[in-house]
Amino acid sequence: MAKVSKRISDRFVKSVAKFQKVLQIAKDRDVNESDTVSILTDVFSEVFGYDKYLEITREFAIRSTYCDLALKIDEKVQYLIEVKAIGIQLNESHMKQAVDYGANHGIEWIILTNGVEWRVYKIRFEKPINYDLVCSFDFLELKARTEKDQELLFIVAKEGLSKNTRKEYHEKTQTINRFMIGGLILNDVILNAVRRELRKLANGVRIDVPEIENIVRNEVLKREIVEGDDAKIAQSRISRFYKKANKKSLKKKTEKACSVAKEACSETEQA
Repeated sequence: MAKVSKRISDRFVKSVAKFQKVLQIAKDRDVNESDTVSILTDVFSEVFGYDKYLEITREFAIRSTYCDLALKIDEKVQYLIEVKAIGIQLNESHMKQAVDYGANHGIEWIILTNGVEWRVYKIRFEKPINYDLVCSFDFLELKARTEKDQELLFIVAKEGLSKNTRKEYHEKTQTINRFMIGGLILNDVILNAVRRELRKLANGVRIDVPEIENIVRNEVLKREIVEGDDAKIAQSRISRFYKKANKKSLKKKTEKACSVAKEACSETEQA
């Protein structure tokens, strides 16, 4: 990901500390949704760098209903923000509501927040519509001087948009996770590599790949890593990757064989 500049880093450190105090007071007073939206308007301006009057839009209309906030750059909506009152705990129905807003307007990036808890989603316009949780954080627990938390803040920040920070982070979270690693371990490429190493250790004793897969699946990996929707998505992605890689490899071999054959024919004709 792109490095956060000192100017932005200093802004994070100063403004996050300020709004942690503001949000804690608001939470203690259990302010309503409208007041939470008002605070968040300032948060998006002072913490995340959006112009309060030109780039932060309240009550963004979506098919006869409204999303609480929208972040617009050059008239293009970059984020839809669904806000709940600071005292309300976010749940699955809130998430579905936020995703539906984005799906109905063709906007793929959604933020669901009550001011304290933040969740960033990316919608996948498939059939049916799906989504990924890109990141989440507790604003009151942020340590704005740390690289890890600055990375999270930069995903939402205006400056991060031009550097494709959110897309890179999304790709990272979708690739480097337990389901992808589990799927890779169970792929034939890795299982065959394990088989070769085991045969070396066992002085050539016969070992079958299905035997290794059974041990890995049932005794090494947790059940949740190899079963369920997330595991299936990871395994499908891995399968597509290797299928595509094998096609490219076969194409190169075919092209090389054709080239060799043509050279041989040319030499024969010259002779």
